[in-house]
Amino acid sequence: MRAILVDTNSPTRTLVWGEAADPHMGPDEVRVAIYAAALNRADLLQRAGGYAPPPGESEILGLEMAGLIIELGANVTGWKVGDRVCALLPGGGYAQQAVVPASMLLAVPRNWTFAQAAALPEVYLTAYLNLFMEAGLQPGETVLAHGGASGVGTAAIQLCQTSGNPIIVTAGSREKCAACLKLGATHAVNYREGEWGPSVRALMPDGVDVVLDMVGADYLAANLSLLRLKGRLVFISTLSGAQAQIDLRQVMSKRLRLIGSLLRSRTLAEKVEIKERFVQQFWSRVEDGTLMPVIDRIFPVEQANEAHERMAKNQNIGKIVMEVRL
Repeated sequence: MRAILVDTNSPTRTLVWGEAADPHMGPDEVRVAIYAAALNRADLLQRAGGYAPPPGESEILGLEMAGLIIELGANVTGWKVGDRVCALLPGGGYAQQAVVPASMLLAVPRNWTFAQAAALPEVYLTAYLNLFMEAGLQPGETVLAHGGASGVGTAAIQLCQTSGNPIIVTAGSREKCAACLKLGATHAVNYREGEWGPSVRALMPDGVDVVLDMVGADYLAANLSLLRLKGRLVFISTLSGAQAQIDLRQVMSKRLRLIGSLLRSRTLAEKVEIKERFVQQFWSRVEDGTLMPVIDRIFPVEQANEAHERMAKNQNIGKIVMEVRL
């Protein structure tokens, strides 16, 4: 098959559409002909050499894809060749084929394109996991989500709107803030127009219950300050750095919980549970169109370098997708 490979001899670690071995399929897996794959910031980190896949998993980039089943493992039931599916992957999405545990498959909703389906698994499962499972978001509680115009941010906005939870987001431009408000964010704060912490405090004088943070060190103090009694801060990335000082008295006095969370490195059983709980709570809203990935731009897979550059420059609102087959 063909796949996107990282040229490690290139100073910029150029992405090349080249030849790769077909993935081996086990008895509980299916082989999927990939039609579309979506980008995630973790792909940029892996390309740079800073985020290796879990042991034994594909070295090829790509954490989500959509396509057609072309082969079934010996133990697989409930699926057939030709079914349109999408799935979360530990790696291997930037390719013409992937093998996927049947237990991780999601059926592509009727009338969805492969590009839309490829943009669903990673961000919606990430947002669901960290808001509803890790933070235990309760009815009526308020969320602060950073990176509101990112893939995870746009998914978080939609999930909170569907569940009736107010959500305040930060974003880096007026255009991005407007897009977040259109999606259903209660408030959107442009962090490039002044300190975002006081702006959020003015909007929410009593603070928030849950913070979904992908920034890390630079935002820690303000995040802790804004949390209410028994608030929860969930870290899903550390874009500004991983080292920061913390006032433990603030954590103790407000009985806060600080939660570190990654999705990729979890066991298959954990991922299946996350997927099944998401399906139980929200899949009907996917099928009726209430939850729909925000697509920023679609590139042909041969333009993977341009797609990565757009994400690296934070130009996207929602998901960047690559079409592998037309």
